[in-house]
Amino acid sequence: MFKMLEDFVRTGLKRLLTKEKIFVLEDRIPSVEELALKFQDIEELGLYLHIPFCEQICPYCPYNKEIYTPEAAERYATAVKREVDLYSAVIGDRPITSFYIGGGTPTTMLYTGLADVLEHIFSIFNMQCDIHMESHPNHLTTENLNEITAMGVRHLSAGVEALQEKHLKTLKRPYTVEQAKAAVERAVNMGFECVNVDLMFALPGQTLSEIGEAGETLVKMGVDQVAAYPLFRFPYTKMGGDGRVNNFTASHLFRRRKMLGILEDIFYANGYERTSVWAFTKKGVPRYCSVTVPLYVGLGASGGSYLKDVFYLNTFNVAEYCNALEKGRMPISLSLELTETMQMAGWLYWRLYETRFNKSDFVSRFQKEFNNVYGNYMKLLSFSGFAHNNGEQAVLTDRGAYWLHAFEDLFSINYVSKLWGTSKQIPWPDRVVL
Repeated sequence: MFKMLEDFVRTGLKRLLTKEKIFVLEDRIPSVEELALKFQDIEELGLYLHIPFCEQICPYCPYNKEIYTPEAAERYATAVKREVDLYSAVIGDRPITSFYIGGGTPTTMLYTGLADVLEHIFSIFNMQCDIHMESHPNHLTTENLNEITAMGVRHLSAGVEALQEKHLKTLKRPYTVEQAKAAVERAVNMGFECVNVDLMFALPGQTLSEIGEAGETLVKMGVDQVAAYPLFRFPYTKMGGDGRVNNFTASHLFRRRKMLGILEDIFYANGYERTSVWAFTKKGVPRYCSVTVPLYVGLGASGGSYLKDVFYLNTFNVAEYCNALEKGRMPISLSLELTETMQMAGWLYWRLYETRFNKSDFVSRFQKEFNNVYGNYMKLLSFSGFAHNNGEQAVLTDRGAYWLHAFEDLFSINYVSKLWGTSKQIPWPDRVVL
């Protein structure tokens, strides 16, 4: 019964916002010449680099990764540089105004090619931004932190996830609470522009007092930003495959809301402000974030790119990614043509995800008045207490931030499971229907 309701809500919202019944990604691969046309009216863009290596596979993680080996990492670094070269002609000297390195665990490649890749990117593209990079607490030794800063990383994130031993064991994280705290303290004292810590809540058996204790600890440690998000269970992960937990029961959703409310109170009381649906950043500190501009190119295995009217995805398979580039061809596996309605819906979602936006930015992007397209939706959000519609600017409330992500959860578990689940199994899928 609940599954039927989920499907009904998901289909209804999709048709309401995008006018589409289904999304179909196909193996129609844009050529370099076609991509050049796509870039003609793009003034700036973001860059994402995926590092698909981890030293172990965490049971909850949905992202594309495989076990690290030095040989695979070095081959991968060479392949990424070849992909950069293929993009150099079509991107030209357009400014790159956002650069994010995710994974996997990017710091696995500190000494096996990552520095070479970054040097190559900065020599080819017009980089007008700092580097934001994910890391692992076990990698944040003084020596490694010096290497990270030497590569030009100014915004660093550590995937701590929990600050109680029993929850670290549940998540199979390979460190103790004291080790994690020591690693974060070393990073905080290194002079980064922003140090972010990922913190998970709604873990099995987690109490309200435990989540409050974790929030207070991070504040005392001087962390610049906390990205607090609930445990999501994707069916193709070990923790998601047991079938025991439904993310969408009412009791589960409201308990998650209560836990997030505890963290909101702690962070607001200590001079932090909400900078995205899940992120809280010290006032006056530049936030750590993923790609912040609406249009971006994704490098590496499973890298996704969004260029106004097309979204495309690289193959997830690391060996196949390297093989394609060694043969001189793009490693793109799937693409989706986007109607203008789909583009506008995507723009609205991601701007709401950042919790605030200027309506004039919508006009600049689509040459349409925002209120003529989404005015009634914003009135409904304002009436529901989910947003403040302050003339030129729209701002999501704390209530709106939580329920936006609850709805996003409803979509992402289903869509990501289909798209990523298929792509992890089949290097070059014919099509994926969402």
